[in-house]
Amino acid sequence: MIMPGKLFLWAVSKIYGMAVAVRNRLYDLGIFRSHSFSVPVICVGNITAGGTGKTPHVIYLAEKLSSPGSVAVLSRGYLRRSRGFMRVTADSTTAASGDEPLLMARSLPQAQVFVDRDRVNGIREIMLTDPGTRVVILDDGFQHRAVRAGMNIILTDFNRLMTRDRLLPLGMLREHIKAVRRADAVIVTKTPEVTSPSVREEIRRELIAAGPCETIFFTSLAYGRPLHLYSESAGAIRRTTSVLLVTGIANPAPLEEYLGSIAGHVNHLAFPDHHAYNTADIGRITSAFNAMSGPDKIIVTTAKDGVRLKEITNIADHVRQALHYLPVRVQFIEDEELFLNKVYSYAGKDYQNR
Repeated sequence: MIMPGKLFLWAVSKIYGMAVAVRNRLYDLGIFRSHSFSVPVICVGNITAGGTGKTPHVIYLAEKLSSPGSVAVLSRGYLRRSRGFMRVTADSTTAASGDEPLLMARSLPQAQVFVDRDRVNGIREIMLTDPGTRVVILDDGFQHRAVRAGMNIILTDFNRLMTRDRLLPLGMLREHIKAVRRADAVIVTKTPEVTSPSVREEIRRELIAAGPCETIFFTSLAYGRPLHLYSESAGAIRRTTSVLLVTGIANPAPLEEYLGSIAGHVNHLAFPDHHAYNTADIGRITSAFNAMSGPDKIIVTTAKDGVRLKEITNIADHVRQALHYLPVRVQFIEDEELFLNKVYSYAGKDYQNR
C-alpha cells in the first residue's frame, strides 16, 4: 500500500518530470533559443541535485587548461547576496560570490572566476572584459540550456548512480535519466580505488543502456594532509587522534568514512549544504570540541566549509588553533589521458600538443 505522503510526492514528481520534458523539447525544437559562442564552452554539471563532487572536478579541469588569463570559470554563485555579473577574487566574500566560486578563485590563481545567474550574459561579459579568454568552463550549467556548450561533462556519484535515482521530489534527479544523451562524457565520481574492473564495466553497461552516453570515466577523491585554516601549516591525524568533523556539504559520507579509517575516533557535526555558519553554530562546535577528551584532538572541515568558517570572527583561540580543512583532488582510476585528449581536442589547437 502506498502511503498518502509518498503518493503526493509521486504525483508531484510526475508533474515535475512532464514540465522538464516539455521545456527540453522546446529547446530541441528551437522554440526556446540556445546561444552559441565563438569561444569554446565546456559545461561541468549533473542531473542530480548536488553531492557529485562538481567543484573539485571544475578545479581539476581549470588547472589542466590554465595558462595565465586563458581560462574563465563561470558559476551561478548559489546563495550569494549580490546580483548580476561579477568577477570573484581571493579577497571576495561568500556573501558576495557564494562559497564555491570563492573556493575556486582561491584555488585557481591562473584562472579567472566569475558569477552570473544569466549564463548567456555572463559569457558575453567575460568576452568583453577578458577578450583573451580561450576557454569558458560552466560550473553546473547542464540544465541551463540557453547556453549551447560545445562539450558537456556530467557527473554521477558512485554511491548514488543517477540510473538508480528518481525525479525530484521523490529522488534527487533534476531531469529524466535520458538527458545523459546530451553529454559528451560521463564521470562516475567518488569511486573507491579498490573497485574491480568488472564492477566498473557493469556500471558502464548500466549507464550506456540508460543514455546512451558517449564516453564514461571513473574518478576518486584523494585527500591530502589536513591544513590549518588560518596558517596553511600541515597538521596530522594518527590512530590516536580524535577528530571533530564539521561539514555543510550535500554528501559527507565518503569523507567521514575516510577519516574513520585513519583516526582513532570521529565525531561528526553535520549541517545542511552551503550552510551559513552563525554564532550558535560556533557554540555547538566549541562545546563538542571541549567535550572531546585527550590532548590529541583536531577539528576537520572541508575546503568549501573552510571559506565560510574563516569569515567568522568570534571563534575562541583554542578552537582556531585546532581548526583544519582537508584538501581534496581528483584522481582518475583509469583513462585520464583519453579524457584530457578529448578535452584538449575540443578546446582547440592551443591545447592539442600538450
